[in-house]
Amino acid sequence: MRRAARAVRTDGEATRARILEAAGELFAASGFAETTNKAVAAKAGVDLASINYHFGSRSGLYQAVLAEAHRRVMDLADLQRLALTPLPASDKLRMLIDQLVRRATSDADGWHLTVLAGEILAPSSHIQVLFQSEVSLKIPVVTGILSEVTGIPVDAPAMLLCLLNVAAPCLLLVIGRRGIPGPPQAILKTPHDRIVEHLHRFAIAGLQAIGRDYADAAAQRGVGL
Repeated sequence: MRRAARAVRTDGEATRARILEAAGELFAASGFAETTNKAVAAKAGVDLASINYHFGSRSGLYQAVLAEAHRRVMDLADLQRLALTPLPASDKLRMLIDQLVRRATSDADGWHLTVLAGEILAPSSHIQVLFQSEVSLKIPVVTGILSEVTGIPVDAPAMLLCLLNVAAPCLLLVIGRRGIPGPPQAILKTPHDRIVEHLHRFAIAGLQAIGRDYADAAAQRGVGL
């Protein structure tokens, strides 16, 4: 009985993954509005009932695709392992930027980048669910690394601005994958290591300057850091 239960669970997980992959490819190619459950079911080789069983609705399926796309760009477990390594904060930040740039510019399994770029450029109501399920869990981990660099408490308002400054260039690379003309296209042709080196140096200089300003302001107020 236990073996039978495990087999059913494994088959269900495989079916869910197949639906998710098929939906991701179709959403990337045609968008949410133009992609039907029928088309997803046909591409995945399942019946319509399987989509409702695993995802509840077409909206639930799209939200799951967005969450999977975000995980492929920035996985929470990977972030947590990076944050806990005994490396200097600057090295952690470089590794984070390296990972984001590599995943934002990779040609492999590209549907997740296309889906994310489309949602960023034209946000729908589903982006709120993405924020709650994925983004909100990762922000404290990333700001923790930035806090190590700056010396600013992780819960200080300035940390969200620091996060924005580090994340924005990587988001621009994701959007550039949509083929929008302009600087992103030239940047995407730049060697990976050069992009990482530039973004890291720029981020470190800015974060350290903000950290010094914060420390000076705190000293003037006469409060401990």
